[in-house]
Amino acid sequence: MSGDKPPFYLGGIASVVACFVSTPGDLVKVHLQTSRGQMKSILTAIREIIASKGITGMYTGNTAQMLRQSTYSTARIGIYEAIISKIRASRGPDSPLRMHELIAASSIGGFIGGCIGNPCDVALVRMQTDLAHPPEVRKNYKHVFDALFRIARNEGFMTLYSGLVPNLGVSVVMTVSQIASYDFFKQIVLKYTNLKDSSVTTHFASSALASITAATAVSPIDVAKTRIMNSKNNEYKNLFDALTKIPRQEGIKALYKGWTPSLFRLAPHTIVMFLVLEQLKIFYFKYQNASRSKPIIIPAIN
Repeated sequence: MSGDKPPFYLGGIASVVACFVSTPGDLVKVHLQTSRGQMKSILTAIREIIASKGITGMYTGNTAQMLRQSTYSTARIGIYEAIISKIRASRGPDSPLRMHELIAASSIGGFIGGCIGNPCDVALVRMQTDLAHPPEVRKNYKHVFDALFRIARNEGFMTLYSGLVPNLGVSVVMTVSQIASYDFFKQIVLKYTNLKDSSVTTHFASSALASITAATAVSPIDVAKTRIMNSKNNEYKNLFDALTKIPRQEGIKALYKGWTPSLFRLAPHTIVMFLVLEQLKIFYFKYQNASRSKPIIIPAIN
C-alpha cells in the first residue's frame, strides 16, 4: 500500500465505498455483541432485524457508518501513509518496511483516528442497537446527525465520547492488525510469488489475510467497547472492568460474540477498501506522471 506519498483523503474515499458492502455485517455483529444470555446465530439475528425493520433495516446506521469512515479512516490511513512515506524517503523506496515501523505508524494513525471518529461511533452503535429494544422505547433516529444532536441534547455532549478509551484500544488494534498487517502480508506475497505490486491478485490476497488477522485481534476489545457505549447505568467502569466482567458472567466465548459476522463484515470491507485504495493510488500517480511529462507550450507572440 505504501510508496510515494498519496493524497491524504484517498483512504477515506475507499473506506466510504467499502461501507456499502460492510454495513449489514456490522449491524449483525453489534446485534450479537449486545445480546445477553444464550448466543444467537447469525441467521437468527438477521431474521430479528428484518422482522423489526424490513430488508432496509439491514442498512440501519449506514449514514453514521459513512460519516465515521470519512473522518476516522481518512485520519488513520492518511497519517499512516504520511509516516510510512517519510520512512521510505529516508531509506529509499525499495527498502522493505520493518514490523516495528509498521506497528508504530499504524498505532499513531489509529489513536488519532479513534479520537476523531468517537462521536460517530457512539451514534452508530446507538442507531444499530435501537432495533433490539421494544418498539415503545426505541429512539428511532432518522439519520446520523439526528442521533448526534439528540444524544448531545438529552444526555450531554460528553456522552458522545463515552467509551473513548476502549474505542481507542479498538482503533489502534484494528489499524495495526488491518493496515499494518496488509503491508506486511503484501511484502510476503511479493517476496515469495511472481505477482507484481500493482496486481489486483496481490491486493486481494493481502487484504483477505489482513481481514482475518483484524477480526481475531479486535473482537474482545470490540465487544467490550460496544457494551460500554450501549450501557445506560454505567454497568462497566472501564475497559478492563468490561473485559473481566463479561467472561465472568457470560463465559469466555462472550468476548468473541459476533466474531463470524465481524469477519463477514471485515473481509469484504477490508478487501474492497484496499482494492479501491490501490486503484485510486495507481490512477492518481499515473495522472500525476502524465501531467509532469506534458510539454510546456509557450504561445507565440505576434
